[in-house]
Amino acid sequence: MTNDMTKGNPLKLIIAFSIPLFIGNLFQQLYSIIDTLIVGRTINVKALAAVGATGAISFLIIGFVIGFTAGFAVVTAQFFGAGDHDGVRRSVASAIMLSAAFTVIVTLLSVLGAMPLLRLMDTPQDIINDSYSYIIIIFWGIFASVFYNLLASTIRALGDSRTPLIFLIIASVLNIILDFTLILNFKMGVAGAAWATVISQLVSGLLCLVYVSKKFPILKLKKSDWQLDIEIAKNQLKIGLPMAFQFSVTAIGVMVLQSALNSFGSITVAAYTTAVKIEQIATQVFPALGTTMATYSAQNYGAGEYGRIRQGVAKASLIALLMSIIGGLGVFFLGGNIAELFVGTGQPEVIEQANVYLHLISFFFFILGMLFIFRNTLQGIGKSTMPFFAGVTELFMRIIAALVLSKIFGYLGVCLASPIAWIGATLLLTVSYLYIIRQGTFDMPQNHSESETSL
Repeated sequence: MTNDMTKGNPLKLIIAFSIPLFIGNLFQQLYSIIDTLIVGRTINVKALAAVGATGAISFLIIGFVIGFTAGFAVVTAQFFGAGDHDGVRRSVASAIMLSAAFTVIVTLLSVLGAMPLLRLMDTPQDIINDSYSYIIIIFWGIFASVFYNLLASTIRALGDSRTPLIFLIIASVLNIILDFTLILNFKMGVAGAAWATVISQLVSGLLCLVYVSKKFPILKLKKSDWQLDIEIAKNQLKIGLPMAFQFSVTAIGVMVLQSALNSFGSITVAAYTTAVKIEQIATQVFPALGTTMATYSAQNYGAGEYGRIRQGVAKASLIALLMSIIGGLGVFFLGGNIAELFVGTGQPEVIEQANVYLHLISFFFFILGMLFIFRNTLQGIGKSTMPFFAGVTELFMRIIAALVLSKIFGYLGVCLASPIAWIGATLLLTVSYLYIIRQGTFDMPQNHSESETSL
């Protein structure tokens, strides 16, 4: 069930690997989108705003989880690309141990900090209690997110992007059923939507575990594999922590943006929440390309095939250009109609404000696509420091734009914050990638000779 990405046509490999990821990302977005849609249509707009107001806080924590689990899997992909199966098993065992420790720490900190963060963000008083009810359940369920993301990242590291898709589809269908059951039948409100998300993620993680145990002999861990390899752990932390903090740093900027947005009231929060959900649907191809390039570049880095990394980035960029045109046009012309699905036709102010954001953001999709491609490629070859600094750049530009432009242009200023942040981060990543490619400054893998480092 493994897939060696160090051989064959790069374009075909990238497309074949990306398609299941893209579809999987769409279904993963359904966790949040269906919560939002059902809450908005079956409870009320304030409940929709309450769920939306937790988005930045959720991204802060869950993004950290996604970052470190994906970072640990990069090391696994490098061992696999190098043909070192013993290293693959030791890497997976190390990732499990590190993830367990992180889960305990992150859960405790997030649960204790949930209400203070909501207050710090100036969450409107008419929705803060519902926001807390939703996010506290998500935080207690962090273990389910770690469970699924670590296993899914490991499966992808070995070249299989299709299986996690199947399990996400199953989990998404379950999420829909639980949403309706817990919200409509058991009258649990926004808490029901949160429980549906946690339970669905747990089920998808369990399915991954069963699948791995049956289909991946390479991952049958031995007793000796559980002896923590300090060098592997250091390498995983070297890659995983910057990736995790990069997500969290970006989330801090989103939190500041959410704080500026909260000052405009719950109607504007609902409009922005709706618009962002639509944007996320239209741009899911870019995270898919990014994840693909992380696996592709990590395997080829492990195999010493550095020229293939450069070819892969070029092909992925062409895909990003095409998809940014398609997605941008779709959002620009159809965004308002899609927004009506979330709030109904009786909320013209919400739909109008959602359209303001969608019309603006649709022109910047290609920049976002390149951000994902360059960032994940650099992470795949072990250069995780620069993506972290790009995240810091994104943070400061988002904060400045949110705080300054919102005072000058109002809601439009808030809408400009994300595009400005994307531009700043992408410029830094582009320069970093081009420098590494031209200078050949890859770190030489331990199992490669000096002669294999040339580009």
